[in-house]
Amino acid sequence: MNNTIFDDVFRTMIEKMPYLAVPLIKEVFHTSYPEDVKITQLRNEHQQEDGEIITDSCLLIGKKMYHIECQSTDDTTMVIRMIEYDFAIGIEHAEKQGRRYRIEFPKSCVLFLRSSGNTPDYLEADVVFPDGNTYLYSIPTIKMADYTKDSIFEKNLLMLPPFYIMRYEKKGHDFNNNPELFQVLLNEYEEIRISLEKELTETGRSELYTDLTKLIVKIADYIFQKEEDIRKGIGEIMGGKVLELESERLKAEGKAIGQAQGENRLGSLITRLIQD
Repeated sequence: MNNTIFDDVFRTMIEKMPYLAVPLIKEVFHTSYPEDVKITQLRNEHQQEDGEIITDSCLLIGKKMYHIECQSTDDTTMVIRMIEYDFAIGIEHAEKQGRRYRIEFPKSCVLFLRSSGNTPDYLEADVVFPDGNTYLYSIPTIKMADYTKDSIFEKNLLMLPPFYIMRYEKKGHDFNNNPELFQVLLNEYEEIRISLEKELTETGRSELYTDLTKLIVKIADYIFQKEEDIRKGIGEIMGGKVLELESERLKAEGKAIGQAQGENRLGSLITRLIQD
């Protein structure tokens, strides 16, 4: 019930396009997985005595668990929430070894859609165990502001384009009063559209192009809900050029081939009838 549009878009990508998380995980944890690596979506609802804990994502990639949270504000209590989430995940997947249990935390990180100069590269907390030993809980952060449109496509971070518009969320007034600056924004989104088209159609993923452009428009509409011209401009660039799905293209090709073959057969029949 407390979901924001950012949570909804992020979870849509995780649930419908989980393979997009692999390059992001590679960027953060320096992993290497083949394109056909098995991805299992683990349950993100963990029942606790005082209520339910819901995480943004929990994926099993290969044999490793990954937990990614999408955070739209620089919440200083985020590290406490992450420990709580990770502990719930670890408990749920605890392995019993005789009368002893092994509890393994997932590899976790936080994607900050908004950040400041004070947003750390790692969220950290000192955890003191009953034996008196202190352990450092430390997880990396990803800051959307650190990525340009070029670096996003260079690293194949296709989960990030829907949130790219957030770097401009405070410039709505400037765009409305400066046509040249507004055109720069539109040109940038045309470049994003072209990059998406090139990346996805060349690999036969036209349907993913359509889905991502819709999510880009959805976030832009929310960010600039009071600036109709900006919404319209981005919508026309991203939503006005929906690619033909690969399946539809093949169907059309098959229909054309069938029609041509039918015309050839008809022509041959007419020729034989005339000869007879």
